[in-house]
Amino acid sequence: MSARGLALDDAAWSSPWRTRRVLDKAVLSLGLLACVVTLPAWPAGVLAGLVAAAIILGPARVRARLLARCLAAPLVFVVVGAVTILVTVSWDGGPRVGLAPQMLPTAGTLLVRGTAGALAVFLLATTTPMVDLFAALRRARIPDPLIEVASLVYRLVFVLLESARAIREAQSSRLGFASRAAAYRSLSALVAAVLVRSWTRARRLEEGLAGRGYTDALPTLDPPRHGSARFVAASILTVAVVAGSAAVPALLRGVS
Repeated sequence: MSARGLALDDAAWSSPWRTRRVLDKAVLSLGLLACVVTLPAWPAGVLAGLVAAAIILGPARVRARLLARCLAAPLVFVVVGAVTILVTVSWDGGPRVGLAPQMLPTAGTLLVRGTAGALAVFLLATTTPMVDLFAALRRARIPDPLIEVASLVYRLVFVLLESARAIREAQSSRLGFASRAAAYRSLSALVAAVLVRSWTRARRLEEGLAGRGYTDALPTLDPPRHGSARFVAASILTVAVVAGSAAVPALLRGVS
């Protein structure tokens, strides 16, 4: 989280691909994601992840530290899932915990697909602000109520982050984290205050929309974006190369 809000959102707004059409970027990002999900983890999944990381750090100009911070949370879930597959629990006169070596390929596939899939999604997330995604979804005929719910929740996140930051700073200035016991009390008070504020802000937002006669959607500015045939062609070629790599092991076995 940056000083202004979500670091991922800041990266999207400052991205050199900010002005590109969402559809063009979605072809590349979702194409790589499809390769990760449908093709073998080796070599297609690994190659898709490497290509996504190279594009994020290269043409998209995202800092490596920011990408690592964004990947931290998804990787925790992926690693926990892989460990769950490898660990076995049994009862033989008492609880026994062991490893299942035969599940190593499955755990490796999970790690590759999870990491590469996250990188493919972050390729779109780090280059496209949420407002552009909402506009693209509206053009794709997604029902307005679904878009409005997602949009309001997205806006409320920043309000809650600012509230949590202000409360924590006030607690720190009053030595609310001077000891472990004080830190526990401060954290519990922080969570309670944020929950109450979120409920209050949501109710006030609903009342304000009702008072303005809101019934359908809140239209926002959607500046026109011009597509790039060269970018789309390069994206399709990149996805095709990644997909074609899935046939390499079979070709090598045939040659040998």
